[in-house]
Amino acid sequence: MTKRHIRPYGDTTGDGMVQTSFTLPIPPGPKAEGAAMQLASKMGIEPAMVVHSHGIGAEFTFFVVYGSAKHIIDLDAVTVVEREYPLLSPSEVNGEVRKMLRRKLVVVGGCIGTDAHTVGIDAILNIKGFAGEKGLEYYRELRVINLGAQVTVPELVKRARAEKADAVLVSQVVTQRDAHVLNTQEMSAAFREAMGDRRPVLIAGGPRFDPMMAGQLGVDRVFGRGTTPGEVASYLVHAMKESKGVAA
Repeated sequence: MTKRHIRPYGDTTGDGMVQTSFTLPIPPGPKAEGAAMQLASKMGIEPAMVVHSHGIGAEFTFFVVYGSAKHIIDLDAVTVVEREYPLLSPSEVNGEVRKMLRRKLVVVGGCIGTDAHTVGIDAILNIKGFAGEKGLEYYRELRVINLGAQVTVPELVKRARAEKADAVLVSQVVTQRDAHVLNTQEMSAAFREAMGDRRPVLIAGGPRFDPMMAGQLGVDRVFGRGTTPGEVASYLVHAMKESKGVAA
């Protein structure tokens, strides 16, 4: 049975030991280490030890601090998005798509705005895949159109309509000034305006996205870092079933 209240585990159960690293804008030396200890104390790490420090140029110092965190985690207060659908193999995904649609499921993907980082969208869409899994191009019953980087929202909507996309995947890595949030909100608003209730399933992904943000972003699903192609393919089947009122 899972405990409700837990603490970090270091050397013994419940000792609260954690390790963290940070940089302070202060030259290396005893004063810098004292500042690091003060910060650790304010973070709730006490007693703390500076186990490593290294000057970065003349004005900065990098620290690694180890110590016992006094905070207790209440698992009942943890709110996350848990996967509500089964993970399917590629053959199972293909079978479900054939049974439901009797045609290929069309997926359009790309990086919107000025984002030129395609590593995330390529990991999901390209046949080489990620984490030992083949990408969506590998699935026989999926037709994948990868638009690549720096796709404008009007271009994405136009192509999705032309291809009669069932799902649109957008990847965002650039996060300065919340560009990933604003770009995704612009994208979802454009699809609602252009297609209304007939819009495709909208999926956003990127390392700085929180899966809890789907409502805020106006999309159906948000995937964070470490997402595999199999998770996305399985979700597409789940989303298609929901749209058709088919029991999962």
